[in-house]
Amino acid sequence: MADTTQTPQTPQPTRPGHRKRIGGLSVHPLSLGGNVFGWTADEAESFAVLDAYAAAGGNFIDTADVYSAWAPGNSGGESETIIGDWLASRGNRSDIVLATKVGAGVPTPRGLSAAAVKAGVDESLKRLRTDYIDLYYTHYDDPSVPIEEIISTLDELVKAGKVREIAASNISAERLEAALDFSAKENLARYVALQPHYNLVSRDTFEGELADVTARHGLATVPYYALASGFLTGKYRPGATIDSARAQGAGKYLETERGQKVLAALDDVAANHGAEHATVALAWLAAQPTVVAPIASARTVDQLPALLAVADLELTKEELALLTSVSE
Repeated sequence: MADTTQTPQTPQPTRPGHRKRIGGLSVHPLSLGGNVFGWTADEAESFAVLDAYAAAGGNFIDTADVYSAWAPGNSGGESETIIGDWLASRGNRSDIVLATKVGAGVPTPRGLSAAAVKAGVDESLKRLRTDYIDLYYTHYDDPSVPIEEIISTLDELVKAGKVREIAASNISAERLEAALDFSAKENLARYVALQPHYNLVSRDTFEGELADVTARHGLATVPYYALASGFLTGKYRPGATIDSARAQGAGKYLETERGQKVLAALDDVAANHGAEHATVALAWLAAQPTVVAPIASARTVDQLPALLAVADLELTKEELALLTSVSE
């Protein structure tokens, strides 16, 4: 089992006033991604990161039932299990806003039928060692299931007390709008947040019609891949060799003109503030309309301060305009 003592290597606490709203939830402006737990971070490393994040004032943890089925020897559920064990050992469940997802499933997509969602939530609750999930996402939309069935099922989970708020990820603008309209018409639980793929080198995955629906209905945006698999930390440079499981995915951005321009702009803005590149990239994202809390993961405690610093870094209008221009 992991060491249950608090790690002394903790970033400075975030000021209490930095909380953001997602429906009825109050969250830290940096959501800690749990995709690395049970993958590139073992239980002890994961506990240390979780301890440091909580000690710095962080309270918003994001995971999924499928994390991390892609890793050799894993079958899915590893991240939820580690987080559940950490919550139980620390006795701090009421202090944490816990987000997880259903729909990806293992070893093949679970889908979003009523039976699949009901089975999925019970499995997640067991692994997380809790009786409720604060924010429950449909991980991937399932067009084979009517919107009415998906929302009605999620509403049942809310009424049963298993879920506090519901949200969506990887969904089309049309299906998202239809879901929100159905919730309003039938007075059922409604999506309060959207988790899209969105960052400085991937803007068309959210901006446009999907962003418009999100803004029109007052949803909070919680972007994933906020640092483009690590590319926006600035450590990926021509000729550099990076020891990371995500190096291949991040390195591909170096081959694009946009990626190189974004890196150059990050160099300048980071130097202006004496800040890390990751902090600047997250601050740009946090300044975009509807964005409440970008998601970023840390494999080690040393990676956390640059992520948490997004709560205190405010870019100038000129800096935001520069980053927006070079990333188009």
